[in-house]
Amino acid sequence: MDDIVKQAMAKWPNVPACSGWLGLDARGQWWLRDDPAQACGAFTSGKPGAKGSELRHEKLADFIARNYLAQPDGRWYFQNGPQRVYVELESAPWIWRVRCTEQGVHLHSHTGQELQLSLVQQVVMDELGRLFLALPQGLGMVHSLDMLDAANALERGDLPEVQEMQSALLPVQFGYALSPEAMQN
Repeated sequence: MDDIVKQAMAKWPNVPACSGWLGLDARGQWWLRDDPAQACGAFTSGKPGAKGSELRHEKLADFIARNYLAQPDGRWYFQNGPQRVYVELESAPWIWRVRCTEQGVHLHSHTGQELQLSLVQQVVMDELGRLFLALPQGLGMVHSLDMLDAANALERGDLPEVQEMQSALLPVQFGYALSPEAMQN
């Protein structure tokens, strides 16, 4: 967490949290959800405009990534100074990027963290063919553009054997909330 965020939290400790205003899609992109976007429905509803506006400001996206955390109850949030902004998730709290090179398999998160492949505890495929990797940080979906590299890593034995699981069971099994806002209602 950024020092400036810690300072703001100490200065204003009782700022109420907000939810519904920030989303993370299945490609690791942040989405800003203003009132009109929220009025269109849930982040994952598929309704036009419900996702909001894709965040394209690189420095703001980096700031969010550095201050992206989870509560013990599975709600993921961005600590925006003194305010906690809960994140609506399209698929999982993490999006993993997998790259196979001559030097081996490389893994990093949508927030830019480089991770050791040896940290992968479990590999899960849901009924939609989406691939998820469980690491100590939490469950993440493999980015759709990286499925070939992930398949190669599986074939080479660099990842644990794939287990099948229904997508509806993933949040319960791995302890995260797709919609913190829905938990509050």
